[in-house]
Amino acid sequence: MKIHGPNPGNFNPYKKQMNAQENMRKAEARKDQLEISPQAKKMQEKVKPQPERATYVEQIKATYESGEYRVDLEKTAQKMMDFWSK
Repeated sequence: MKIHGPNPGNFNPYKKQMNAQENMRKAEARKDQLEISPQAKKMQEKVKPQPERATYVEQIKATYESGEYRVDLEKTAQKMMDFWSK
């Protein structure tokens, strides 16, 4: 009878751990990516914001970033009441 030692053939007790480490390295190497279809790009081009709306939004952004933006609480509450009372 022949005895080949504690590690016969292709038996590797650390193979599972080595595979797990390799899979982790592969997962780290992958980056998230976003692909927008040509059809979606065409739809985005068609729906552009109105110039008046875009300037209004830019004004609000500028006042917010400067710290001068104030919320009119009464107007906000009235809009909420109008919405929920419908």
